[in-house]
Amino acid sequence: MSNYPIGIFDSGAGGISVLKELVKILPNESFIYFADSANCPYGPKQPERIIELSNCITKFLLDKGCRTIVVACNTATAAAIDFLRGNYNVPFIGMEPAIKPASLNTKTKSIGVLATAGTFKGRLYIETSRKFASDVNVCYQIGEGLVELVESGMANSEESENLLRKYIEPMLDCNIDHIVLGCTHYPFLRPVLEKIIPESITIIDPAPAVARQTEKVLKENGLLSTTQNSPSIELYSSGSTKILKFLMEENLKITATTSINYVDGISACNA
Repeated sequence: MSNYPIGIFDSGAGGISVLKELVKILPNESFIYFADSANCPYGPKQPERIIELSNCITKFLLDKGCRTIVVACNTATAAAIDFLRGNYNVPFIGMEPAIKPASLNTKTKSIGVLATAGTFKGRLYIETSRKFASDVNVCYQIGEGLVELVESGMANSEESENLLRKYIEPMLDCNIDHIVLGCTHYPFLRPVLEKIIPESITIIDPAPAVARQTEKVLKENGLLSTTQNSPSIELYSSGSTKILKFLMEENLKITATTSINYVDGISACNA
């Protein structure tokens, strides 16, 4: 099984920010990525619906031979990862809310968290906040509309900047010195975000930590790739793969020996 691919899924293209870090740390691995673009965004959806969609995608990835699955979606992690771990006998790695490093390192005792509604309601966020941020002022904001802008290829647009200013300026009034990106789509907004916030504020993207955790889990389970063949990346979407191609080309440094394949219009529940 160590030569089987690693599965990754997200509500859309946001998980490319996680795939980027995985490719850096695991350059010999092959990956299968599923973007549920037809049902994006997940943030406003009920947990039961997110579990249903995540279950379908998991079955699809397992049918493709994936030996480990990274739930590269904060909302899906919050709603579905306990269900997935309880029903499938493969390792699952989820998106951990990065409240801990922000809370431990803040000097102003005030941090900002930008995430989806579904993430804020999740057990992981609530438990982590209680454990590590009990003595910290957490200025949180639901980033409504941001996922849609990234999915539309408008991450660096004037619309993105205007919406981010609306969400971030109240955080600045809270005297934050760290801001946690609680959605895998949000790292693609970082260039605009850096125009808005002072250099003294630290932006925390959890994707690198998730990649390191994936490597650790693979090692502990004896699942690191042993093949000498060239790796491959397959990207499936329940909608269009146009934004996947754009973000892959803009953000990933892929070796010439890595094969990449895109497939549009795949319904995980019917595949």
